Amino acid sequence: MQNQNLWAPWRIQYLKSLDNHEQSTESQGCFLCEYWMAPDKDRENLVLWRTRRSMVLFNRFPYTGGHLLIAPAAHVATMNELDEKTILEMMLLTRDAQKALDHTIKPHGYNVGMNINRCAGAGLPDHIHLHLVPRWDGDTNFMAVTGHARVISQALEELYEQLTQTSQSLGLPQISPPKT
Repeated sequence: MQNQNLWAPWRIQYLKSLDNHEQSTESQGCFLCEYWMAPDKDRENLVLWRTRRSMVLFNRFPYTGGHLLIAPAAHVATMNELDEKTILEMMLLTRDAQKALDHTIKPHGYNVGMNINRCAGAGLPDHIHLHLVPRWDGDTNFMAVTGHARVISQALEELYEQLTQTSQSLGLPQISPPKT
């Protein structure tokens, strides 16, 4: 049997960014902080919603279509560094994001979690964030096992537009961050 390649050229951005994140222990160089400070680039950065303390955005290197990140504005590494209002807001955003995904792409289930520190799998260990990963019955197949690859069936930009429309039609709260 001849080996075949499945090209995923978008992954190189992520791989190159790892060096930058390794060197950064401050918010400088943190893409989440950069996105927070640039609300005028939300569409470009695939930021769906902002609240006073947090934001919801697409994972550019998703496990499945619709993989979202919920991140606090504060550049902190652990939950112990977050105040209760931020933790509550992040959980409410997770609930609302799940509702939007339910109406838009209709997954059968979800994985929700945080990777805290590098040893736990955090690609950005200095800025805590929550992962909301839609799942479907039978969505794991031979590709991940034999090809070490995942098949993402929808463009991020297309799903961004759909979720934006769904969010508006469902009346999900979208509070602009305070002006700085």
